[in-house]
Amino acid sequence: MFRIPSITESWKIFLNAVLAGLFIGIAGTVYLACPYPVLGAFLFAFGLLTIVCNGFKLYTGAIGYLAVQGKNWFYYLFVLLWIWLGNLLGCYAVGTAVRASRSYEGLGIAPKVAKICAAKIGDSPCSLLILAFFCGILMYLAVDTFKRQELAPIIRLTTLVLCVSVFIISGFEHCIANMYYFSVAGVWSWKVMALVLLMTLGNSLGGMLLPVADKLRN
Repeated sequence: MFRIPSITESWKIFLNAVLAGLFIGIAGTVYLACPYPVLGAFLFAFGLLTIVCNGFKLYTGAIGYLAVQGKNWFYYLFVLLWIWLGNLLGCYAVGTAVRASRSYEGLGIAPKVAKICAAKIGDSPCSLLILAFFCGILMYLAVDTFKRQELAPIIRLTTLVLCVSVFIISGFEHCIANMYYFSVAGVWSWKVMALVLLMTLGNSLGGMLLPVADKLRN
């Protein structure tokens, strides 16, 4: 029999997802404010590191585990839905707040985020799907490696930071980070929402690649 999260479970998942979105928003703000792209990519890892250390819920870190849920897949789909919605709310709140603050103009965030969003909105669906797919692979790898207690802490930390930095520098598409960028730029529309859903699909497929491959080869 299929079951879904209770109201209490759903609330806890949603709250932890909102907090994750908040820290992705903070990390995105640091990236936009940093004048050095490579340093900004490195500092963006602060967001994911904070999330995994505090047990917050990030969609791109959770979607890969859908592939190994077995009979619990239906329940986990609802968990993922609450996580996605919570991430969206957290990112939107931070993005809207930053847009209304003096940091938006004073730190040069306005022109940079406008350029970033214009490139994403003007890109082709196929390109966005591909870039999101590769980001999904890296996010699963970052989170799953960090969870492996048998590995040395320095390896777990380094892998997480490198995966985040690589996806930023490579221009891969992270659906949750883009929720923040679109929010701080104030460019939400039905088209933008459709693009976010497309990138969510790409992140999802990429996130499930490694766990599915592990099941097939073991």
